[in-house]
Amino acid sequence: MNSPTTPPVPGAGHGTGGITRPTLVLMATATGLSVAGNYFAQPLLDTMARRFGLSSGTAALVVTVSQIGYVCGLVLIVPLGDLLERRRLTATLCAATAVGLAVIAAAPNTPALFAGLALTGLCSVGAQVMVPFAATMAAPEVRGRAVGTVMTGLLLGILLARTAAGGLASLGGWRTVYWVNAVLMVAMALLLRRALPPFPAAGQASYRSAFRSMARLWREHPVLRWRTLTGASSFGAFTVLWVSLTFLLSGPPYGWSTAEIGLMGLAGAAGAAAASAAGRLADRGLVQTVTRAGAVVLLASWSLLTAGGHDLVWLLIGVLVLDLAVQTVHISNQNVVYALEPEARSRLNSVYMTTYFLGGVVGSALTSVVWAHAGWSGVCALGAGFSAVTVLSCLGEWRWRRSTASV
Repeated sequence: MNSPTTPPVPGAGHGTGGITRPTLVLMATATGLSVAGNYFAQPLLDTMARRFGLSSGTAALVVTVSQIGYVCGLVLIVPLGDLLERRRLTATLCAATAVGLAVIAAAPNTPALFAGLALTGLCSVGAQVMVPFAATMAAPEVRGRAVGTVMTGLLLGILLARTAAGGLASLGGWRTVYWVNAVLMVAMALLLRRALPPFPAAGQASYRSAFRSMARLWREHPVLRWRTLTGASSFGAFTVLWVSLTFLLSGPPYGWSTAEIGLMGLAGAAGAAAASAAGRLADRGLVQTVTRAGAVVLLASWSLLTAGGHDLVWLLIGVLVLDLAVQTVHISNQNVVYALEPEARSRLNSVYMTTYFLGGVVGSALTSVVWAHAGWSGVCALGAGFSAVTVLSCLGEWRWRRSTASV
């Protein structure tokens, strides 16, 4: 096992190359808790709308504000992973996330609420600093598995946030979940500071040159452009489902309570198991096949979800299938992107994840409009449209690879 005060040694650890299993589990937990604060509001939208006097359309902006903050963090903060000492950066971002969560929990009015949501979204990108950090510490032959493990934690955080929010809100009100997560994020900051090895920056580039290099990465790597489109459209579909699901379940024919809506996250969490499996398949050289299969399954899931508008069984199956497909596409995308330039993984991740979450921002914004005018059937058509773009992007990359291989 590596000492917490020395850099990891490739090949060390327990099956995950240069990163030990306890450290990997800690990073997975921290990523999950970091991003969870951006998703607590989804099953609480009706409750928060009543508390702050918001319409259903304005309430959907609670999710959008968090995502915009997250996108800003991806652009402005994640590239620092290639420029600053990563352990300190990771711990600092966890502590700052705790501050944002406390602002939300104490918010007396809508402006304060939105400010807390934006700060939480901005700083929770510490999760996206940890993912390439894990990829860098892991040995090449198990890098996909390491990324998949940390991403499993992140995805469980996204999905189980809804369950935790519903349960804690039923016990102590909607603010309780934010207070609890703020305390946990302080604990994560302290534990990561103690457990992670010091990891110097990959180079001595300036902040400005790092931004210029991201433009270069975009220009020089067509694969990066294809994968960003694939990721953005798939996450757009994911967001369409989870933003609209609260409105579906809170109204007829379901009429669920906040706690019951939160339990739906358990169905989606089962799909997070795909993250680890996709990482293992990537390590075996099957990453292209995994991406295409995930895209096709994603599109097919919307037929199940359409039927789920009035049938709980089909709804549960559809949620599980969609989440499995989205995570499969996402993990395979990350494995491809991280391999392009290992010394620039944080910047590559910034480019990829910025476009990924922009897809989510567009998805959540459109969902509120479509729901107001066309209900569940319209939302399903919107989600299928995002999914169709994912399939077309996969086909476009496949054709591009064939044409370049034949030259």
